[in-house]
Amino acid sequence: MMILLALVGMLPVKAQYNTDRLMTSGEIALHYEDYVLSIQYFNQVISLKPYLYQPWQCRGAAKYYLEDYLGAENDATQAIKLNPYIEAIYDLRAIARIRQDKYNLAIEDYTKAIKLSPDQRNFWYNRAICRMNLKDYKQAQLDIDTIVKKWSKFANAYSLKAEILLHEKDTTEAAKWLDKSLDIDPYDGSTWATRAYIAMARKEWKDADNFLSKAIKLRPRVANNYVNRALARYSYNNLRGAMADYDMALDLDANNFMAHYNRGQLRMQLGDDNRAIEDFNYVIQLEPENYLAIFNRALLHDRTGDIQAAIRDYTTVIEQFPNFWTGLSYRAQAYRKLGMTAKAELDEFKILKAQMDKHQGIQPRWSKNKRKAVRKRSEIDPNKYAEMVVADEAESTSEYKSEYRGKVQNRTVNAEFMPMYALSYFQYNNGVKSYQAFDKNVEEFNTRMRTGFRIYVACNPPQLTEADTRAFFNHIDTLSVSIAAVNKTGGVGRELLQRAVAYSVVQDYDAAIADLTTCMQMNGASPMCYWQRAVCQMMINDFDSTHGAPGAEVRANMLKVKEDFDKAIALEPNSPYLFYNRGNMYASQKVYANAIDDYTKAIALDGALAEAYYNRGLAHLRNGNKTQGIADLSKAGELGLYAAYSVIKQSGAGKE
Repeated sequence: MMILLALVGMLPVKAQYNTDRLMTSGEIALHYEDYVLSIQYFNQVISLKPYLYQPWQCRGAAKYYLEDYLGAENDATQAIKLNPYIEAIYDLRAIARIRQDKYNLAIEDYTKAIKLSPDQRNFWYNRAICRMNLKDYKQAQLDIDTIVKKWSKFANAYSLKAEILLHEKDTTEAAKWLDKSLDIDPYDGSTWATRAYIAMARKEWKDADNFLSKAIKLRPRVANNYVNRALARYSYNNLRGAMADYDMALDLDANNFMAHYNRGQLRMQLGDDNRAIEDFNYVIQLEPENYLAIFNRALLHDRTGDIQAAIRDYTTVIEQFPNFWTGLSYRAQAYRKLGMTAKAELDEFKILKAQMDKHQGIQPRWSKNKRKAVRKRSEIDPNKYAEMVVADEAESTSEYKSEYRGKVQNRTVNAEFMPMYALSYFQYNNGVKSYQAFDKNVEEFNTRMRTGFRIYVACNPPQLTEADTRAFFNHIDTLSVSIAAVNKTGGVGRELLQRAVAYSVVQDYDAAIADLTTCMQMNGASPMCYWQRAVCQMMINDFDSTHGAPGAEVRANMLKVKEDFDKAIALEPNSPYLFYNRGNMYASQKVYANAIDDYTKAIALDGALAEAYYNRGLAHLRNGNKTQGIADLSKAGELGLYAAYSVIKQSGAGKE
């Protein structure tokens, strides 16, 4: 009993932390992309020790990921005032300024960063891109020349040099530099995309298709590559391939203007009039004054028999372009279809009076030249209504190199495993509407619970809002008071578990593990405690492994995770979530065969566990079994986890 009282006496009365503990919790929340929560931790550190630069820097990074670029810039500025000798802070402020198009200021930051760390290649590279965006091609070329001299095997430098040459309209020299880049790194999708742009400028459509196919294989989530390949395929009459590319581009970017516009044109050519109207409706919704789209919709309304709608659209265009004779001719024909002869004759008289020497109203809909023609997006010549659209200027394919790019960009390439199931104060909400996670031990705990929030089983809980964060910190304080008030006749097992879950929600995993360990020492083995402790340790391991912790330490802690899952499963062998979680542990270690076995056991216990099918599908794919992987992902999608369909597309299902 004395040991029990000693353990209880070690528990804090209030959630009091030192600044090191707060910083660590903030960094963990930042690592797991819970940015609002991380800001709350850094706010506390700043209020206690405003003279430390690290919390300002970290809070700036969190704001950057929340797309508060001005806030990120201001926090980085304060961090620099406190310590002007950390190059990473200049990098943060520069990338935040770039997102605000403040290229001159970003150049100043990279220049200072280069003085502090002249061998940091990315600073030179990013400064060159900024100069290119300011059209300071001479200085950009000088930066690139320095990079090539210092880092001759850096392929991106050669491709950036080519991009600058393209801006200077020197396609021949640009192609040579791109070839050098591809000799060094043939796996850079953006370089293949730039190579394709040169081929398209030369109207070498099949070469462009080939180059873009390589770019898409390497970077399958870039919508503009599909848009450009569609145009290349369209230009050599591969209409089916072009349509498939436009569809894929819109799957990736539903608001892509050129994909909607050009798909509408293609559908119009193929006689798919009603769906072409849908595309032009979308374009007009995005750009209400896009008169070429309005005129195309007018033609489609005319062809599908909605003559009054056609007349409204013709009139909108004619009011903007009174001398658009083709539009007047079509409107006159539409008036005649409705028997409105007087209005038709008025339009026809305007045409006759202005163009006595031209034969109006008879215009080939899709001549060969018309089909091959394209126009710049900014062109507003109504006579180019039947032409495909291309960008006014090729978009830059060069990406800034910075540690602050974040995980979002990584996800566009690699599908990630669904996270572990854990005890939480949030209900299951992973997009599968027909499923609610249930565990009998958790339900029994809730029925015995005297106070506090209800505990749930959840996967992938939401990021915390500021109000959520305050509520959970207050809940921790309340539980701490209750735990501290215990006497030798009372038990605190339930309160400790509740507080451990609260600590987990606010990503203070060390504190959660401490509470769970104390809970088991007081109350004996518990599958719920082993389960939650393993999940918390797994989260710490992931953070440590990406922040330079010794490999031996990470491996030792991973053994703790396995031991806890093994003990939890021994106590509760019918829990699908425990097998699923242990499968995730194996998958994180790339032991895919073991992961597949555990996911299979989880599915046997709960055939509606969509995440288990999803993760088993990924494990099969990474283990080389594409057929079984696609089947599992398909089942996950069928159960309502629709992200699986995107992974199936990325895997190239149905393609050789």
